Amino acid sequence: MAREFFVAKMISRLSICLAALSSVLVFCWPLFLGRANANESQVAQTVFILLMPLLLILLLVEFATGEIGSKQLAILGVLIALNAVIRLLGAGTAGIETAFFLIIIGAYVFGSSFGFILGSGSLFVSALLSGGVGPWLPFQMMAAGLVGLGAGTLWRARGRLAQIAILIAYAIVAAFFYGALMTMWNWPFLAGLGTTLSFVPGASIVSNLQRFIQYEILTGGLLWDLGRAITTSALIALTAPALLTSLRRAANRAGIARRKGE
Repeated sequence: MAREFFVAKMISRLSICLAALSSVLVFCWPLFLGRANANESQVAQTVFILLMPLLLILLLVEFATGEIGSKQLAILGVLIALNAVIRLLGAGTAGIETAFFLIIIGAYVFGSSFGFILGSGSLFVSALLSGGVGPWLPFQMMAAGLVGLGAGTLWRARGRLAQIAILIAYAIVAAFFYGALMTMWNWPFLAGLGTTLSFVPGASIVSNLQRFIQYEILTGGLLWDLGRAITTSALIALTAPALLTSLRRAANRAGIARRKGE
């Protein structure tokens, strides 16, 4: 029994690591592509074709290994639906983003794989509700999934205030990380060609990465991400005390043991 549990854990962790690595590599396609003859729609279609099987496989693996059971799956569905509606209150306008606080808190309680699916699913359903379906959607789903995945790995400190402080610190980092990923995937199309900030097909990874960082700084992308960081941090500070208690109670009823420090 112990051996089977260990094997199931290893399979689960391997699957989530592969999902994370695949997601990051997809965003960084401009750095590894020798030429940029694709358009936004072609890139988005390719990513969507890769993303949906990835989510399905991850969900099946987690269900088969027992990391996500039927009760957790029901909670996941409720949180995805709730967060999709919450996101409509902000939807990124002027950097105001209301979706990430629930993704981060939910992943912190239920774990990385739960957080990855919660993040991706929330943005997918939200886009369907708001009509926000476009080339950017699969990338939004992957980036939000990575935010949830990272939140599931955070240290479970002793004491509620310490835990909230960790969540807020992570939210700030995650806001800029999400923004950088969302800029990276369509940077070659936004910056155009022939400028000092443009993607240069065939150039070295270091050279193009330097151009990308300059693009982020000079075009105000960091200021937009700052709005996301402030909004998410404020919402975590306001809701985390109640949400942590409620979600942990739901986790206990679903048969998920509390982790050390909770």
